[in-house]
Amino acid sequence: MASIYNCTECETNLNLHTINLYPPDFYFEAGNKGTLSFASIDESKFRFEKEDKIKPFFETLNYWGIQRKRTKIKCKECGHVVGYVYDDGPPLTNSPGQFGLGPSQVIPRAPRYRFKTKALKITTET
Repeated sequence: MASIYNCTECETNLNLHTINLYPPDFYFEAGNKGTLSFASIDESKFRFEKEDKIKPFFETLNYWGIQRKRTKIKCKECGHVVGYVYDDGPPLTNSPGQFGLGPSQVIPRAPRYRFKTKALKITTET
């Protein structure tokens, strides 16, 4: 059974595939509350806008900062913000990391497309 993900504002099909959906228990630095994370998306359905704010932010107790750099994902049809792109996906390499201590900031990370569940209208296809 597959799901169809539409924009809540304009009802446009965003062409997101459940096969690219990360499992809910997959670990990310920024948490998963109220979001769905995808490994890849059809970029022709979205507009991307870089955001760079100098303002304190708190994602979780251990994930906070002063300068937030991220990319907004907007619906191409109506311009509604549906999510953000983060660079905390799985490592792009199978390397054990620097000094064999596991993946680190030195290892390039795959992008993770994090969509707000409030911004998606989810229906199931039988």
